[in-house]
Amino acid sequence: MEKIDFVVTWVDGSDPEWLAQKNEFATGSDEKLNSDSRYRDWDIFKYWFRLVEKNAPWVNKIFLITAGHLPEWLNINNEKLVVVKHSDYIDAQYLPTFNSNVIELNITNLKDLSEHFVLFNDDMFIIDKVSPEDFFKNGLPLDTGIFSPIVPISGTVSNTLVNNVAIINKKFNTRSILKKNFTKYFNFKYGIHNVKNICVLPWSNILGFYDTHIPVSYLKSEFLEATEFAKEEVKLASKNKFRNLNDISHWFVRYWQLSKGQFKPRSIHFGKMYGIEEEIEKIEQNMKSSRHKLVCLEDGESVLDFKSSKEKIVKLFEEVFPEKSKFER
Repeated sequence: MEKIDFVVTWVDGSDPEWLAQKNEFATGSDEKLNSDSRYRDWDIFKYWFRLVEKNAPWVNKIFLITAGHLPEWLNINNEKLVVVKHSDYIDAQYLPTFNSNVIELNITNLKDLSEHFVLFNDDMFIIDKVSPEDFFKNGLPLDTGIFSPIVPISGTVSNTLVNNVAIINKKFNTRSILKKNFTKYFNFKYGIHNVKNICVLPWSNILGFYDTHIPVSYLKSEFLEATEFAKEEVKLASKNKFRNLNDISHWFVRYWQLSKGQFKPRSIHFGKMYGIEEEIEKIEQNMKSSRHKLVCLEDGESVLDFKSSKEKIVKLFEEVFPEKSKFER
């Protein structure tokens, strides 16, 4: 079995030193794209490690990427943990950065990162047992090959998605993709979502891809190839200290893998994204019934009472996953 690494990014938005530096550089940044909700900490990151240890004990290494600060409860001596600061792998000319796209687009600079790795955000949790074959099969990433038109919405990441797809359209088109990988795009594992692939048949240009908002399985070689193809766009995005309308994201590399057919189909029900405030009851049901193996808890402007919601979600995690992991002191 090939080695599989996990890469996870985390920020402590309440760190005074980090916050002062952020405010120093924030002048002129897009407030909607860089709202406080993108940086605040829900105090549930330790459960991310508990769940990895419980449900994915086979993981090779866990690369934890931060600006330099660390959770006070973290056991940095765990043999599987690799703590990485932005300055360890991102070119100094782009630092400091408060742009998650920059942090993620440069991850192939991580020393000793395996060919097979899975990229997480700190709001993505493995709530049930998973195997390496849930992420890679016969050396290829598992993913969902579903087309879906991008709907532009002001103040969201839709501009970034458009930029991602614009690069993909330089190299690929819908008809050639389907011709080479028909059974990877029309597959029973996608259920009703197969209809979306039928709907795009009249267009040669790619209109967009369906994003499941769960951790993405990557081949390091494909990540390098894709970012080399789009090196000018990567350089441009890397100059943006905050999210910007001309950004691209790591999802572009996912689209690259999908377009090349470098993936194996995975059930659409493998993971699910929930609004962390408005869907707290569904989150609880999912955690206790394990309907999905992965959940993403979405923060955002829809969270009206952060303090109350935080108390509820911390209480829920502690109730369901009370056992400390070896990643904790």
